[in-house]
Amino acid sequence: MDYGVEVPIKDLNIDPQAQRTLNEKRAQNIANGMVREAIGSIIVSKRADGDLYIVDGQHRWRACALAGVPTIMAEIHHDLTQPQEAILFLIKNRESHKPRPIDEYHVGLTGGVPLFVDTDRILKKHELTLGSTSTNGVGAVSGALQITDRYGAAIFDRTLTVAENAWGRSAETWDGMLLGGVGAFLGRWGDLVDDKELAKKMSDMGTAAKWRSEILSQSSRGGFNNSGTGSRVTTAYRLVVNAWNRGRRAENRIEA
Repeated sequence: MDYGVEVPIKDLNIDPQAQRTLNEKRAQNIANGMVREAIGSIIVSKRADGDLYIVDGQHRWRACALAGVPTIMAEIHHDLTQPQEAILFLIKNRESHKPRPIDEYHVGLTGGVPLFVDTDRILKKHELTLGSTSTNGVGAVSGALQITDRYGAAIFDRTLTVAENAWGRSAETWDGMLLGGVGAFLGRWGDLVDDKELAKKMSDMGTAAKWRSEILSQSSRGGFNNSGTGSRVTTAYRLVVNAWNRGRRAENRIEA
């Protein structure tokens, strides 16, 4: 590793698989108020072929280019693989300027981080993408990752299966609140639950759009402090519990 190396702006590259998406507006804002001495040092990977790739600091690099600054100070790491570059990016950005969840997801895949790899594997199994809500897409990036992180890939797999069996394939089916509620229920009570029966009972209580409307209604009635995503997932979880308990004797019911 080499510290305090002055590197020409033109010699630096970006690998989109190991980086977040460049925000041109953010870079322009940095350029507009640039104090060169305050730019600091960016982190760069020198690959085996000699090419230099930015690991952390692409917005400062772009700002320098926009402001006509020819060089930037860098901390250069040698002999990193692309996955190692991705992991280094995640480590460096964990606390400050945290990347968007979808950027973190793609970089995490490049880095081979198990959480992201496992989530991606289950999504592909269900022929789903992550990042935008559609018939074949899950928009709730953080929500999907949280299910895998908290309960494991098997529960995430079951969550998607139950949701599709209950409501079919639609944009509403993959809503983050609904998946979060189903995932929390299966994560906690999955050993006691028959997934096909659960899906049938959920379907009997209405479409995914109706469920979503009811969750939003119940959450809003709870007041400002109960209107966040966490509260809505909790509301969805309670609705799943209610669906499962319908028609069951008291001793066989699950307590919310």
